[in-house]
Amino acid sequence: MNPDFIYLDHSATTPTDPRVVEAMMPYWTAQFGNPSSLHRAGKVAKLALDTAREAAAAVLNCAPAEIVFTSGGTESDNLALKGVARAMRARGRGSHIITTAAEHHAVLDVAKELADDGFEVTFLPVDEFGRVTAGQVLEAARDDTILASVIYANNEVGSLNPISEIGAALRERRIPFHTDAVQAPGSLPLDVKALNADLMSLSAHKFYGPKGIGMLYVRRAVPLQAQMVGGGQQSHRRSGTEPVALIVGLAEALRLAEAEREETAARLAALRDMLIERVLATIPEAALTGHPTERLPGHTSFAMKGLNGDSILLDLNEVGIGASGGSACTTGQQEPSHVLVAMGIDPDRLMGQMRFVLGKHSQPEHIDRLLYHLAALAERHRVMVPEIERRIE
Repeated sequence: MNPDFIYLDHSATTPTDPRVVEAMMPYWTAQFGNPSSLHRAGKVAKLALDTAREAAAAVLNCAPAEIVFTSGGTESDNLALKGVARAMRARGRGSHIITTAAEHHAVLDVAKELADDGFEVTFLPVDEFGRVTAGQVLEAARDDTILASVIYANNEVGSLNPISEIGAALRERRIPFHTDAVQAPGSLPLDVKALNADLMSLSAHKFYGPKGIGMLYVRRAVPLQAQMVGGGQQSHRRSGTEPVALIVGLAEALRLAEAEREETAARLAALRDMLIERVLATIPEAALTGHPTERLPGHTSFAMKGLNGDSILLDLNEVGIGASGGSACTTGQQEPSHVLVAMGIDPDRLMGQMRFVLGKHSQPEHIDRLLYHLAALAERHRVMVPEIERRIE
């Protein structure tokens, strides 16, 4: 990464770890076989595929056969919701789905699509931190509920949901439970048994792996209708020739993320708390969004009263600091974040959203440089807003 550029957008994506690149390299060139082929090159690829699946399963504490590789987090969410909902409806189990109003669009938009397809969807309201409780989810459950999906860690505000409690409550009702855990690796535990998760979505580029590869854990007993059909790969759950190099990269990145999780999370939590304290002390307009403590260790997010977050972020980019206003999938749409709206954030703060997410290479001096420029830019925009309003009048 360019040493003159400070990257504070690790919820959007992360640089690929050189150790991951090294692990992938042979499968781009010398070991190029199709894992479905019966000859030597195919068998080498198949061994690499099976080894990677076993490595990923070891981190999640599940059986290798319970892992489905996908193109990323969006496809994993799509496969989880559509695959389970349509499989359950086909078995006559019902058509009611539970999710929350603060999910990633990869879940929200699928839920809306399923609603158009005749499913009934309950969108649970969230509290001022963007979270729901197990009691809320259980209260919404019905005899015809076939699936619930609750995000593990919110990508926009960093808040954590009580996934293990929610999963345990749903397990008693025999309702399949999916969690979008895309933001979790390297920061939070991923043991699916301890989390009581039946389905879990991950995406490699969020934890220093390559883009274009993700995975979905599917507990063996959960019915799943394939959404990608063709050659019948991955036990007919997701057809398509497996990208062995990318899968090897995902598995290595996941292994490293888990092995280094405790040390990395502790360091980032300390930097996070420093950043939050200094922003709130320096910028009068700033209010922290998300839970003050139950949040991702490297995640900070703020809503600036009366200031335009996107304008400040563009100016930060000009001085070599990269950050975002929310989800990288929706930034630039010039409309308030659905997460902040669901949390009940004051309307005069909705357009002042800024997210600074630390990563493995973040240092205290990066925070110093951010605060130096952020304070100056806030002052400049503080002066500009009344002048713009005067001209409009």
